Amino acid sequence: MARTTSFTKRSLIGKANSTMVIATTAAAFVLVFTVVAGRTLVGQMSYQNRVISAKKAALTQLESNIEARDALEKSYKDFVAENPNILGGNPDGTGDKDGDNAKLVLDALPSKYDFPALATSLEKLINGQSLLITSISGTDQEVSESAKEATPAPEAVPMPFQFQVGGSYQSVQALLDSMHRSIRPFKVLTLEISGDETNMSVLMTAQTYYQPGKSLKIVDEVVK
Repeated sequence: MARTTSFTKRSLIGKANSTMVIATTAAAFVLVFTVVAGRTLVGQMSYQNRVISAKKAALTQLESNIEARDALEKSYKDFVAENPNILGGNPDGTGDKDGDNAKLVLDALPSKYDFPALATSLEKLINGQSLLITSISGTDQEVSESAKEATPAPEAVPMPFQFQVGGSYQSVQALLDSMHRSIRPFKVLTLEISGDETNMSVLMTAQTYYQPGKSLKIVDEVVK
């Protein structure tokens, strides 16, 4: 009878120990799961907060850009509609000083490389001073320049050229004065003048400029 009682006690103790081990294991599992789940949840919350902050910043920037666009559009329309234009000419006329301001600005600093157009402009400018054109030359870099990509902050690109003309001293002086007053910038690099007052020869190496259009790129940003 005593042996039976002792066996029963040991059996109960064993069951109690097993139950405690199971309970402890379950509690440990729940604790580990809670810690891991908590860290994951905190990480997700932190990421979502960063996404929300980035979206708010993008929205603020977009609203600012829209306001700037509207202001720029109004300023552009006012600038183009000015009468007389910035040179004192007629916006609807066809004279040397005529044309709206947008056209005059593009004439002064074109947005595309166009050497044939430059040569035509030089020919018109020189002929206007009753000078004889011997040559107009330069390196047409249209292929290499057109391959360049637009940038957010474009800079003026030099367009070198050379011409040789002949005529009187007064005509040569008038040409140099016209280039100085031209709406399109000219930078004289070398100037060789020979002959007398009635028959002068001028060889000029110079450069003008063009400025590529500004690019506007919308990109996707990855929030980490």
